[in-house]
Amino acid sequence: MNRKKFLLSWVTLIAGTKLLLAGSEKAVAAPAIRFGIVTDLHYADRLPNNSRYYKQSLTKLSECIELMNEQGVDFLIELGDFKDQNIHPNEEETLRFLETIELKFRQFKGPVYHVLGNHDMDSISKDQFLSKIHNSGFSKARSYYSFNAKRHHFIVLDPNYTREGIGYDRGNFDWKDCHVPEEQLKWLEEDLRKHHQPAVVFIHQQLDGPAFDGDHARYCPDNADRVRAILERSGKVLAVFQGHYHEGGYNVINGIPYYTLKAVIEGDGAQNNSYAIVEIWKNLNTAIKGYRKAVSKTLVKS
Repeated sequence: MNRKKFLLSWVTLIAGTKLLLAGSEKAVAAPAIRFGIVTDLHYADRLPNNSRYYKQSLTKLSECIELMNEQGVDFLIELGDFKDQNIHPNEEETLRFLETIELKFRQFKGPVYHVLGNHDMDSISKDQFLSKIHNSGFSKARSYYSFNAKRHHFIVLDPNYTREGIGYDRGNFDWKDCHVPEEQLKWLEEDLRKHHQPAVVFIHQQLDGPAFDGDHARYCPDNADRVRAILERSGKVLAVFQGHYHEGGYNVINGIPYYTLKAVIEGDGAQNNSYAIVEIWKNLNTAIKGYRKAVSKTLVKS
C-alpha cells in the first residue's frame, strides 16, 4: 500500500511505552489491544447534498479497511449512521444501500461490530437493519450488547428511542429526541458489575453534552447524565467513543474521556476521510491514531 495517501493528523508517543535501543535498531513494547473505529458513513447512492458526499463513503470505507487489514487490528467497529436514504425514501432501495455498505464492511479480515445511529432507522425498521448486519460472535445482531477481547470488555449502547421509550422505526428517528430506556440502563449497570476487565463504551449519540456551550444537549440522550453516572460508579471505564456530531470532539468528565470521531460523510475526496486506530496499553493508557481528518489523542490513565 502507498502510505503517502494516509495522512496521520498528529503522531504521539504514549506515556509509559518502553523503548529499547540495540545499536541502530529499536524495539517498542506492543499494546495490549488495537482496534479500528469509523463513523457516520451515511452511505447512499445519491447526489451530494451540501457538504455530504453519500456515494463516496463506499470508497472511503475501502481505504479504511485496507489500512485496518494491513495493520492487523483486533477488530473494527462502526459507530452508527452506517447508511442513509434517498431524497424520496424507498424501503427496498434503502435496504440495498445497507446491503452494499455492509458487504464492503465485511471485507475487514477480522471481527466486525456495529453501533446503531438514528439514520439507520430512517425508512426501515430497527429489526430490518439488524437482520442485514453481522456482529461477530452473535448468531443474531443486537442493538445493545457487550463482548470481550484480549482481557478487555467492550459495551455497545443504543439510545435510539424517544423520550417515551419508543424505538426509532421507519422515519420515526428525530435526532433531537433520543433516550436510553430504563431496561437498558439496568442491563448496563449489571453488565459492568459482573465483568471485571477494563471497559470501553461505544455509542452513537454523545454523552458529554455538559462539556459544551449552548444547545449541544440536542446531540445527547435526554438522560445522558444517568448513563455517565453508571459509568463513573463502575470505576472500570477507560473511555467512551462516539459519533453523531460530525465535527468531532474530545472531553473528559469526572475522569472518563469522551472521544467523538469526525464523520466520513463530510467533504469531497479522500482527503476528507476519517478513521482511527485505538491502542490500549498494559498500563491502561490509550493512544488514538487518527487518519486523514481524524484527530489523534493520548489518554493517560489517572
